[in-house]
Amino acid sequence: MSQDEEPPAPALLERLAEGELRLHELEEVVDADRAAEVRRRFIEEETGAELSSVANFGFEAGAATSNIENMIGATQVPLGVVGPIRLAGGASDGRCWLPLATTEGALIASVNRGLSAIRRAGGATGRVLANSMTRGPVFRVPDVGIAAEVVTWVQAHEDQLRQAAEATTSHGELEQITPYVVGNNVFLRFGYDTKDAMGMNMATIATQAACELVEAETDAELVALSGNLCTDKKPAAINAVEGRGRTVCADIVIPREIVEETFDTTPEAMVEVNTRKNLIGSAKAGALGFNAQAANIVAAAFLALGQDIAQVVEGSNAITTMEIQDGALYASLTFSSLELGTVGGGTNLPSQAEALGVVGVKGGGDPGGSNADALAEIVAGAALGGELSLVGALSASHLASAHEQLGR
Repeated sequence: MSQDEEPPAPALLERLAEGELRLHELEEVVDADRAAEVRRRFIEEETGAELSSVANFGFEAGAATSNIENMIGATQVPLGVVGPIRLAGGASDGRCWLPLATTEGALIASVNRGLSAIRRAGGATGRVLANSMTRGPVFRVPDVGIAAEVVTWVQAHEDQLRQAAEATTSHGELEQITPYVVGNNVFLRFGYDTKDAMGMNMATIATQAACELVEAETDAELVALSGNLCTDKKPAAINAVEGRGRTVCADIVIPREIVEETFDTTPEAMVEVNTRKNLIGSAKAGALGFNAQAANIVAAAFLALGQDIAQVVEGSNAITTMEIQDGALYASLTFSSLELGTVGGGTNLPSQAEALGVVGVKGGGDPGGSNADALAEIVAGAALGGELSLVGALSASHLASAHEQLGR
């Protein structure tokens, strides 16, 4: 049957119902858009749900084949914008806007209030302090003596391992290999500069090549390419200490009068709330994130900009500090593990690419990595605005009334 003679939908639905054809096989007999349509109709018949809204999306289904399987449509999340963000960064400099996708009422308003104080104070400073996407395989060895020998071999042959890893990519660079031994387990935490890509796939493929060399030259046997020492999409102290992806900080000094006029409170009150809530309260809770709402901005930015949403776990790994400097409020927000990119993954989808264009960081940067560095600084700057606003609202006892006023 030719492309112009695709099977009619009823025939395909019947084959799906009888189990003769599986959902993921539809693209083998029809194009991606038709496959999504048939799959959607099948789910409607199976569940009794109506899927007319998810059927309305503004891109060809074929454009998402590398992002999703069994596609039936698209979920739309309201998209707002915060800014302008005034930021003097190492990779970003000037003013920009940041699209945020969220269903949480008052979030955009909160961030914009904090950013207004930052603008009035002359702008924030932002810097990427480190950049390393990690993958941590685990090997089995006979005993701890062999484990020590494997570590010694790895340390002596790091250049050879680097060559093997970097042969798999035209952009990634292996920067370090950190060994950890637990009994007869050897973990090797590989750290890469992945330039403008978030780089998880790049790091995985490169590490596989390096692991094959370790197995060939030592008595170590690879058990899992990810041994959870990476650590990806799970709360982990190692990411808080060593970092993963971008480690980035934004800070600002806000004069007393701007604090009082914008937040209806004092610098001293905000410092106390931050200390007792974000620092002491988080410590008592055993939290890894010592902040007010950093994950709110990270999640909304990741949704809008085509990032891996699950990595908001690591994106919540941030510390907010506040203190008094000559009567003014000093505030900072430091992300230990902000994992993002401007190429690859969901950044190629039309809506997400447009949102990256709004920020001014669409595609690869020159030099490589500069666009992702700029995006990390901008997200940190916006999140700092969110921290200021929420801490200010709490210190002024305005949190509940703000949500009531906005009808959320």
